[in-house]
Amino acid sequence: MARRTGRDEGDPLDPGPAGEEAPLEVSLRPRRFEDYVGQLKVVDKLKVYVRAAQARGEGLDHCLFSGPPGLGKTSLAHIIAAELGVGLHVTSGPALEKKGDLAGLLTNLAPRDVLFIDEIHRLSAAIEEYLYPAMEDFRLDVTIDTGPAARAMKIDLPPFTLIGATTRTGLLTSPLRDRFQIQERLEYYTPTELERILTRSAGILGVQLDRAGATEIAKRCRGTPRIANRLLRRLRDFAQVEGTGVITQQLADLALKRLDIDPLGLDHMDRRVLLAILDKFSGGPVGVETIAAAVGEERDTIEDVYEPFLLQEGFLQRTPRGRVATARAYQYLGRAMPRAAGQGDLF
Repeated sequence: MARRTGRDEGDPLDPGPAGEEAPLEVSLRPRRFEDYVGQLKVVDKLKVYVRAAQARGEGLDHCLFSGPPGLGKTSLAHIIAAELGVGLHVTSGPALEKKGDLAGLLTNLAPRDVLFIDEIHRLSAAIEEYLYPAMEDFRLDVTIDTGPAARAMKIDLPPFTLIGATTRTGLLTSPLRDRFQIQERLEYYTPTELERILTRSAGILGVQLDRAGATEIAKRCRGTPRIANRLLRRLRDFAQVEGTGVITQQLADLALKRLDIDPLGLDHMDRRVLLAILDKFSGGPVGVETIAAAVGEERDTIEDVYEPFLLQEGFLQRTPRGRVATARAYQYLGRAMPRAAGQGDLF
């Protein structure tokens, strides 16, 4: 359920779900703020908060990181713990099913330790309310026995830092969200930042990656470091088996086409979503539940993984009546645009 790491253990940082690292993924994670690429405004502020907490000899205030998957929320939690020189305990919202699960974690914290809860928006209401006094007063309210013999007991906790990560800020209740004194949103990365990440990862993996090859990958990874590193590992295989061992622009282009990733970074499911809206629903408006049923995917996956990128790239619009394909979607997919298409009910 949970995993504790600390700076003295030499723990690496992984890009996978909390508590489920693969050794190769782990090695690509930054260990310090100096190694972290991108999110400059967020990192600059966190450096100040961490140094101030260290100077006062206190724990860092509770932090909430939000944004699409794969942008480095988990990495920041690991880096903060390493910079503070304290232990890190990792879990996720769905893993905390009972109050006892949370109580076991909290009572094992050392002073100033960091507790990281991924997908914190998926905490149950009972667990969330149980967490409030722990965040505010560093105590647990425990009920012993049941019926007439029941009595309440308070357990004092050491001061700790809770770091929550979420892809769905809107699903957090206001009482929980307001208890985080530090709230930051992570944004998609620029191609230049992704090239730096790819160059660093290639060095760690021992892969030969030329500048043009890094540029080609960076253009197609949806502004997301996790996807960039995943594509780099797959292109390493192509370079080793079908190339000279060097990831060039030509090899990257050919391999990414075989992986069904087009020049803008759209993959097979992105195109299925757009084509469903265009061909089955006349360009929209259409509800996200209907889109999910049409492409055989879960609604949450559509909203969390595919839709943000399609909105950012200007292929979709959100309207009160549903999703509407834009003129750019028609043009990019080679469809004739109906006269009224792209004129969704925007207000």
